[in-house]
Amino acid sequence: MKRILFFVLIMFISTAVFAQEHETSADLPVTYAGVLKYFAAALAVGISCIAGGMAVAKIGAAAMGAMSENADLSGKALPYAGLAEGICLWGFLVALLILLL
Repeated sequence: MKRILFFVLIMFISTAVFAQEHETSADLPVTYAGVLKYFAAALAVGISCIAGGMAVAKIGAAAMGAMSENADLSGKALPYAGLAEGICLWGFLVALLILLL
């Protein structure tokens, strides 16, 4: 719980440090839909990368345990790790589609 609170505190401090005032021109008004679009893209990438990392961690640990008993299983465990990393790529593609469409 302390780690989560520390992480949230660091995030708030970093946003306060790196935040810049931005003057909007009359030609390009900031809309609520535009802000939500960038927020949705960030969530798509962030959540998918966290989930992909958790999946690769569990698959990698299981694969290393299996390979310690039988070295022939290394070729069979590699595609599963690749599939777990594909979760991050799908999140990036969804974010790209959100931003472009």
